[in-house]
Amino acid sequence: MTSSGMVDPRIFEQLQTKIDDDADVRDQIRAITQTLERQGRNAQSVLSRAHSTPAANLEPVLVAAEASIKEEVESISKLAAISSNSPYYKYNGLWTRDVQNVVFSILFCGWLGGMSTYIKAEQGKLLTIEEVGAILDVPVNLKDRDAFHITIEEYLQSLITLIEELSRLAINSVTLGDYQRPLQISQFVKDLHAGFQILNLKNDSLRRRSDSIKYNVKKIEDIVYDLSLRNLVPKAGAGAGAGAES
Repeated sequence: MTSSGMVDPRIFEQLQTKIDDDADVRDQIRAITQTLERQGRNAQSVLSRAHSTPAANLEPVLVAAEASIKEEVESISKLAAISSNSPYYKYNGLWTRDVQNVVFSILFCGWLGGMSTYIKAEQGKLLTIEEVGAILDVPVNLKDRDAFHITIEEYLQSLITLIEELSRLAINSVTLGDYQRPLQISQFVKDLHAGFQILNLKNDSLRRRSDSIKYNVKKIEDIVYDLSLRNLVPKAGAGAGAGAES
């Protein structure tokens, strides 16, 4: 009965081979993402020192952070090599969170004035998705072929994480006696918020997170307002008034 069955058992043997191949790819990707997760914690641990370091003394923090990010770049290269042999969206759920963390580290380090190995360093600079892709040496927002890349959604998710981190930095800058940085952060975050308001976001998770930006804007505005009440920062128009009187 078995030998003369209507279903060829080789069909299932071939299916098992495909299942095994799929499991092997997933195992390789998970091994890299586990490394990325560890490297990401290390990079963010280094960058967290910016919250307790005066802006003038940040150079050693930025050098150490860039060294950590370089390790992440190497892991991204390995991930791209393995995943590009398969359809992108088949496995991207395995790595997207870790990729977002890498992008955030790059954005935060770049904003603090780091990443000088890759770009012209400038404090308060927002790195574009193209600059992030160049640092990671991978394409961005691919439409013409199926390969590993940084998506717009991943970049935007990382931007929201940057806003949340800068909100913390505004508070901690006051603790350090730096009253100008909250002003800079406030304007930067307001500009980002205005940019997000232009976007018609289709991704539910991204849309929900972007709604939280206004709360961080308000939190930073409250810090600036409190500094202004205490006469720790120049009031708007104070310079112009002084100029008129002279």
